[in-house]
Amino acid sequence: MTAFRMTLSRRAALVLPFLATLPATASAQADTFPGKPIRIIVPFAPGGSGDITSRLVGKYIEDKTSQPFVVENKPGANGIVGALAVKTAPPDGYTLMLATTSTNAANIHMYKNPGYDPEKDFQLVGVIGSSGTFLIVPADSPHKSMAELLAFAKTHPGKLNFGYFNASSQVPAEVLGKRAGVEWQGVGYKAIGNAWNDLYAGSIQFFFVDLTAARGQVVANKARPLAISLAERSPLYPDVPTLAEAYPGFITSGFLAIAVPKATPRPVQEKLNALINEALVSPAIKDRLANEFALASRPLTLEQCAEQDRTERAKWGEYVRIAGIQPQ
Repeated sequence: MTAFRMTLSRRAALVLPFLATLPATASAQADTFPGKPIRIIVPFAPGGSGDITSRLVGKYIEDKTSQPFVVENKPGANGIVGALAVKTAPPDGYTLMLATTSTNAANIHMYKNPGYDPEKDFQLVGVIGSSGTFLIVPADSPHKSMAELLAFAKTHPGKLNFGYFNASSQVPAEVLGKRAGVEWQGVGYKAIGNAWNDLYAGSIQFFFVDLTAARGQVVANKARPLAISLAERSPLYPDVPTLAEAYPGFITSGFLAIAVPKATPRPVQEKLNALINEALVSPAIKDRLANEFALASRPLTLEQCAEQDRTERAKWGEYVRIAGIQPQ
């Protein structure tokens, strides 16, 4: 018995000092963070809202820390490919994920097993902003309003094709079809650029796209928004009616955020949270997010980020249910 107690005592003497250093080690790690380049994986192709805003916020962090901020696009499977890459990355704060409506809110409802659990595997360390989507057609479309588009769809069942490249573009189109009682066909794309090309070529007649990614096309008068999925009309597009004006309650807003693997040390999460929040309130970025991209943003704590993540997940679960999309 005495020998057994002595063995435990020796083990404790070895283990306890090690345990005592863990908080200090994590804190010291945060003090020197970042000490090397930071990589953010954007789980979609270049040209989308996540890609654009990741580079915007990343440039601020790069200038602030003097460490390179590298954007790496890993598109595929509605964001799942990129999410899995971040899930298995070292949880040290140097590999981030551009978390989106698809990766963190919709995929868990649209796939039986996406290979990750957004609640268990990731922690949001900043929310770049939330916004809605346009129902958009090419500028030369014969359909000048949503009412005209729906009227054509009702008299020509199955003749209209819509494009989609993430949950924010697929789900609203399916919901609108259900609410309006029309039939149309969805065409999936890996990259938003391919969807734009097919829209202008006439292979698809419309799609839903977030305001950030659509901005350049609308300003250039190449595309025309027929409706917007926000609760109220956007001050940037006051002439574009909301979907809810025709179908009360039809509001499908989404979000863009930055996440890390869940096991990332809390002090490092806090450091990233502080850097992202600083970026969001910097005058140049704040102005662009609001007045160019129509993104509503505000600094959030880690706890508030987690709460918004859970709220969006529940909300999009309801959207997917209404859309009638069966998990794959």
